[in-house]
Amino acid sequence: MSEQEIISAQSVGDGKYLFLTDLDGTLLNKEKKITPETERVLMEYSARGNIFAICTGRDINSARSVYRDLGLDLPGSYVAAYNGGQIYSVEQDETIYRTGIPKEVVAELFEMAKEYGVHIHTYNDRFILTPEYNECMDFYRRVIKTPVIVSDHIMEFVDVPPCKMICIELHDHEKQERFRRAASERYKDLLNLMYSNDYYLELIPKESGKGSALIRLREILGILPDHTLAAGDADNDISMIRAAGIGIAMKNAADTVKAAADVITEEDNDHDGLAPILWKILK
Repeated sequence: MSEQEIISAQSVGDGKYLFLTDLDGTLLNKEKKITPETERVLMEYSARGNIFAICTGRDINSARSVYRDLGLDLPGSYVAAYNGGQIYSVEQDETIYRTGIPKEVVAELFEMAKEYGVHIHTYNDRFILTPEYNECMDFYRRVIKTPVIVSDHIMEFVDVPPCKMICIELHDHEKQERFRRAASERYKDLLNLMYSNDYYLELIPKESGKGSALIRLREILGILPDHTLAAGDADNDISMIRAAGIGIAMKNAADTVKAAADVITEEDNDHDGLAPILWKILK
């Protein structure tokens, strides 16, 4: 279906809209910035009383930092971090929802990763937590600037059940796949595992996920289901794209994401792909 057919199919009414968007590859261009036209439509979208939310796999510190650094000043905005494991109100400066992986499972996953020879790390409220600072950790922190604790006794720093763990493998994807299959089988009733790019395997609680974040935020705010939009480009975006009234895949998205979406942008994230869809919503 075309963009116009999708927009025309919605019962627009007078209600507010809720728009959740991924960051990298979706809202942000390759320079990690919002292009001017996309910023302009977001300002207009927000000025009309609609709700904007970043929904990202990044940790909460990194996600809040990105929001601040982008210079966005959109009233009533939210940040959903850890693939929906923590939802934070920018205006109220407080967390309104949080879930986590049991600490005993975190400890077991650290041991499994060591056995399979892959890197894994997790988070507390202030730091990335890892037993080893290696090539994978260095690669990850090219973009994510959250400070790191490195320790042979890393569980001493896991003070609350973490919202997410992430397994990174830069060279041997099949090794990472072996770990994924084993962890998926062992924790099939507790965790979801999905790739957010070619190197990052995300591990999150079953009750988490970007789709769950959209539904929770929609219900908290009293937004109509068909007045929700979600945009993304990677597999960890699929659940929120499916949960939204209008699910948007970027032109540069993975084929699996495009297959799940209602509409595919005509341009990519470097060329204001989201802007035309948001302008149509505002008409």
